[in-house]
Amino acid sequence: MNHFRTILLYGILLLLSRTSHAQKQKTAPVIINAPQWLLADSARKLCIQRLDVEGTKKTKIYIVYREIQFRKGDSLTVSAFRKELEQARHQVYNTTLFNEVTFTLTAIDSFHVQVHVHVTERWYLYPVPQFQLVDRNFNEWYKTYKASFDRVNYGLKFVHYNLSGRRDQLRIYLINGYTRNISFSYNNPYSNRSLTNGFIVSGGYSQNREIAYKTDSSNRILLHKETGFTRKYIYAGAGFSIRKGLFIRQNFSIGYSYNEVKDTILKLNPRYFNSLSTTQHIIDLSYLLQYANVNNISYPLTGRTAFLSVQKRGLGLTGGINMFTVEAGYNRYFGMGKGWFSSVYLNGKIRLPFEQPYINQRGLGYGENYLRGLEYYVIDGVATALVKTTLKKKLISFYVPFRLFPKLFTRIPFTFFAKTYGDIGYAYNKKNTYTYLNNRLLCSGGFGIDILTLYDINLRFEYSFNQLGQNGLFLHNQSGF
Repeated sequence: MNHFRTILLYGILLLLSRTSHAQKQKTAPVIINAPQWLLADSARKLCIQRLDVEGTKKTKIYIVYREIQFRKGDSLTVSAFRKELEQARHQVYNTTLFNEVTFTLTAIDSFHVQVHVHVTERWYLYPVPQFQLVDRNFNEWYKTYKASFDRVNYGLKFVHYNLSGRRDQLRIYLINGYTRNISFSYNNPYSNRSLTNGFIVSGGYSQNREIAYKTDSSNRILLHKETGFTRKYIYAGAGFSIRKGLFIRQNFSIGYSYNEVKDTILKLNPRYFNSLSTTQHIIDLSYLLQYANVNNISYPLTGRTAFLSVQKRGLGLTGGINMFTVEAGYNRYFGMGKGWFSSVYLNGKIRLPFEQPYINQRGLGYGENYLRGLEYYVIDGVATALVKTTLKKKLISFYVPFRLFPKLFTRIPFTFFAKTYGDIGYAYNKKNTYTYLNNRLLCSGGFGIDILTLYDINLRFEYSFNQLGQNGLFLHNQSGF
């Protein structure tokens, strides 16, 4: 294993040393067509005489205009134009509706300019077969369960990411196999004429043959399986969103769920529901405030994001599954020049009261709230804190010609980043639910390579170390669609 680390590190250093020779130039996303004498006067004001958009076929053109902060007739100084064009391009690209977005500024005369926006639409309709793992992540499935194909789901996923051309998304899942899942959701973020309000409706039905009923003292999830299905779950929800500007969005939602488990689960863990009943009717009320101003919403390199979430589960104040949760997060992304980037990820969460049933104790180890190097563990908690820091270097960026679907795209982009990182976390829980990694400072670190490609698909190969003296190679993936 030491030889593997040495080879991987050497490969990263070699790529770093050869970056300047290997990198190919991409088409500039912002193009300025103006004489130098005009650009030399940074205080000169130029009026936007024309603002047009080209390339929209399915997408309504006003969805593109909605993301551009300037309008026809506005005047900007020469020094401000490039920054404004870059900001507008980021916003249009972050709709995730387009593969490429280009802004071109052309001088008409000494006082007037034209701004031309060219977009290349993505493919929006995906009726595709599904192959899903039932475990928390690929690493757990591969190592703990020996990549068993008995622990997979299969079926059909139908998704349209731009159903009416207003960036509205329809999702339908028909899944069978280790679990059964029939669900749908429809999200229309711009349902009014001013494009500031939206709504979402969703619902579904699922059955699980195996469920997690407890976390053991070594922070491993304990699973229980019976003949037939162990858990039945039905849910329905609706939400309302507000986005009046470019960077801030608010979401209000209400949901109902019916949760039923075998009585064996309550025998194995009486604190599963904090109730003697095997069925629960749960009402969730939540509010989410989000801020996002980054260059790429799927793989940010510069900018910042933040959120504040407030959730009330159950209508009572004590006992059962009642819970009040406040969670906040902040991410800052820095461009350091010469292809170097860094980022800081902060997250904190608290649940009240501290006496919570097992189903309300998800702490670290779920979603993006995990320490790199502790992927095989879960640390339950009613209060958690997490800090993740990353330093990365862009190694190489290039395109590969692809002529199979010329109407969709004619080339596939690839960008490689080398990185090193360190994480710190903490999860508090009551002593009666204590596990080894609870109530202590956790730390991990490592290095790896990120590969960013078409549709913001991101593959992350990470070799991590943790405070338990363990190390290993971990694979993560994220899709922008």
